[in-house]
Amino acid sequence: MSIPFNKPHMTGRELFYISEAHHHGWLAGDGKFSKLCHAKLEEVTGAAKALLTHSCTAALEMAAILADIGPGDEVIMPSYTFVSTANAFVLRGATPVFVDIRPDTLNLDERLVEAAITSRTKAIVPVHYAGVACEMDALLDIARRHGLMVIEDAAQGYGAFYKGRPLGTLGALGAFSFHETKNVISGEGGALLVQDPALTERAEIIREKGTNRSRFFRGQVDKYTWVDIGSSFLPSELVAAFLWAQLQESERINAERMAIWQRYHDAFAPLEAAGHVRRPIIPADCAHNAHMYYLLMEDLEQRTRFIAALKARQIGAVFHYVPLHSSPAGQRFARVSGSMDVTDRQSERLVRLPLWLGVEAEQESVIEAALATFR
Repeated sequence: MSIPFNKPHMTGRELFYISEAHHHGWLAGDGKFSKLCHAKLEEVTGAAKALLTHSCTAALEMAAILADIGPGDEVIMPSYTFVSTANAFVLRGATPVFVDIRPDTLNLDERLVEAAITSRTKAIVPVHYAGVACEMDALLDIARRHGLMVIEDAAQGYGAFYKGRPLGTLGALGAFSFHETKNVISGEGGALLVQDPALTERAEIIREKGTNRSRFFRGQVDKYTWVDIGSSFLPSELVAAFLWAQLQESERINAERMAIWQRYHDAFAPLEAAGHVRRPIIPADCAHNAHMYYLLMEDLEQRTRFIAALKARQIGAVFHYVPLHSSPAGQRFARVSGSMDVTDRQSERLVRLPLWLGVEAEQESVIEAALATFR
């Protein structure tokens, strides 16, 4: 594609920091750059503890262990999400319970959650789609009344807020992604945010293969040993060094992405007014991070024509998730609560446009090609 859907951005310091990590002779995890990233994430989000992971998938798997999710448990989540949201809990023997999404934000519909709760429900997993917050006050209230844990899948939410609070910090646990398609990247990579102080020590243990290695390095024990279940969830210093360069520039990155997002939004206002498309809706309580720009077409046929028309002009436009409830594994491992009509409808209509730093020089071509499909 002449204008690809995604193109990873570098700030200019990534390779320097990677070489510095090598120079200091520490390429395994939790060296200088991991510590810098942890401190930065804690400073920016206010989380009690931030821990880098090798992916957001790993952060979600850690969260499932920390929540003591096990066989027979149920976890409420949307079907319109990436497979990792469900897999993390299926791996613990639990059953994902899919609830429909809101037609405006494409987030978990908080009005339908309570009806999905059973005696086996252990947690609610809101997914902040496109960096736009779920209705967290309502979800947190439901969780409190039913004694459930809230685990935020904030894979797309770094730098976004709900009523002034950073996404990933409203529940007991939150997961970020730094995959190359996100705003702030390290190729692969993620982070677990721990808000409940009672979980911080065990989070370190689970992340370090079930050992108390972190306590040993702090001088709190004279040797470290196997004390719990866990796995190798931490990334190498090469990943952390790359991420550190990105985190230092995260405010600029998000500001530039917001300008790209707004340019799309303004350009497609006439299409929405004419009834051809629907633009993203950002509720007043949400400050998004311009993670993506999407349009909702009239139907699947129109979306298919739109993507093909842009592809003919060498422009990468893509659809997003295939709903998990309609997938083979979703039908095997999960169950549905209520209707999935909104999920089915919106997933067939959604198309994502190129949004990456540098696309500004080509953005007018993308806009023109998109508008031309409706003439």
